[in-house]
Amino acid sequence: MLKELTLEGEVDKVKVACARLRLHEPPEGYYVAFSGGKDSCVALDLCKRAGVKYDVHYSVTTVDPPELIYFIRKYHPDAWENRVRPEMSMWELIPKKRMPPTRLVRYCCQYFKEHGGEGRFVVTGVRHQESAKRAKRKLVETCTTHSGKQFIHPIIEWSESDVWEYIHTYHIPYCRLYDEGHKRIGCILCPYTSKTQKAADMKRWPKYVELYKKTFQRMIDKRKADGLPCDAWETGEDVFDWWIDQKKKEKDGGNISLYGLRLDETDT
Repeated sequence: MLKELTLEGEVDKVKVACARLRLHEPPEGYYVAFSGGKDSCVALDLCKRAGVKYDVHYSVTTVDPPELIYFIRKYHPDAWENRVRPEMSMWELIPKKRMPPTRLVRYCCQYFKEHGGEGRFVVTGVRHQESAKRAKRKLVETCTTHSGKQFIHPIIEWSESDVWEYIHTYHIPYCRLYDEGHKRIGCILCPYTSKTQKAADMKRWPKYVELYKKTFQRMIDKRKADGLPCDAWETGEDVFDWWIDQKKKEKDGGNISLYGLRLDETDT
């Protein structure tokens, strides 16, 4: 709940989040990293409620759902106007890296999402409850990759129910995909998506399935041109099938290994 009784009295999470933003507000204002997901919608609205100075930016991934793009353009035109465009699309990046993005090697997140806000104080919707890794995050952090970049996560202790309570209490617009069963909204067929959701997404966005298969074929062609092994993958469809369930077997009965696709091959 957004208001909780503790031994020290009532805690209003909205007031706490706003106070955090006011306390750390930089002279030039915050850089709000906006994905269009429910958490970033709340984080952005809290910046407005706190009265702090900010500018909001959406990082284009080239594989976000069309419904999400429509939502951002309609309800957050400032984020769309300030969107960060990548030099390459996902369909160009995969052949360049010569391997699919996976849970272990998330080069796509690094390329599409982590460059915005360099030298700025960045507001995000990161929450502890989202994952074991994010459970270790702190309210305010210094980026170890980009010099001069800091983060503040004003709703870091909030639960998912807190987020939805805020959205419904303050009538915050959100992407309709949540009402259609999506628990999280991000890149289509993201490796972190559940198998059930992947199956639904493949049915909903079949053109993206074909784009991935064609891209994986170009990836195989690039590997062969560069004299690199492809294990048991012969076509882009082979790669796609493995990528979706990661349980496909090699011809000799062993598991297809990503390495195989060694980490040192991704540095080109």
